[in-house]
Amino acid sequence: MQKIQQWLRSSLVTAAALVTLTVSAQPTMDDVEIKATQVSERVFMLTGAGGNIGVYVGDNGVAMVDAQYAALTDKIAAAISEISDKPLQLLVNTHYHRDHVDGNAGFVERGAKVVAHENVLSRLQADAEFNTTGLPTITFDNELVLKIGGDSQLFMRHYATGHTDGDAVIWFGDENVIHAGDMFFVDRFPFIDLNSGGNVQGFIDNVSAVIAELDDETKIIPGHGPLSTKQDWQRLVSMVIITREEVRLMQTEGLSADEIVERGLSDQWDSWTWGFITEERWIRTLLQEL
Repeated sequence: MQKIQQWLRSSLVTAAALVTLTVSAQPTMDDVEIKATQVSERVFMLTGAGGNIGVYVGDNGVAMVDAQYAALTDKIAAAISEISDKPLQLLVNTHYHRDHVDGNAGFVERGAKVVAHENVLSRLQADAEFNTTGLPTITFDNELVLKIGGDSQLFMRHYATGHTDGDAVIWFGDENVIHAGDMFFVDRFPFIDLNSGGNVQGFIDNVSAVIAELDDETKIIPGHGPLSTKQDWQRLVSMVIITREEVRLMQTEGLSADEIVERGLSDQWDSWTWGFITEERWIRTLLQEL
């Protein structure tokens, strides 16, 4: 993290199914409450329905990371206005899944410019149902730094072939806070979108690379789940490695895919199953790569 902070100081500047990602039995959007948690002096986390939102209060304006669903735009905007009366300038997408980008257009109409990896733009352009007003107009390949007045700035880095092919992790200036997007599901089996450039080994490698940049005090806004630490994220990596080995060993016994699913993983992973990624779906994700 210290290397990233030094770099910042020296800088000048598919899937439709994801609509159900956060739900086993999702309430109507009218019932969703947007809750704000202060993470640091400048950073807040908003929860509602869909991926967690990061809000960064810069010297001259506000940046947000991810936008949840379009039906929640007014509620999210109201929550941001309670945090700061500065203008909304930037909306960064961590990847292209609908529960993170569906609200883009509403925030563009409120003055934000959308920023994302170039693969996010390509995938959203290919989605005939996506509101084109919300397409990213600022894209990057590997890394990007954007200033929000004075010394306040966001640092974005792309991590390919993990959760998708367009994942980005966001560092919030010198706040020692990051937004990990869907590279981080807290104590849940993760969604690795194999149809959109995702890869199990890539997921392990990417998360491990980011963790190596963090210190024990770094606060992490995950794509899904509560505010976390690098120890929480390492627990996810360990689960992926261990469950992949459990599945591999069952393969070496000659079990078929259905037999592996029937036997299941060891009991320690029972609590990791959830509505979108059940134990069966996680096993089949691992099998597809193995």
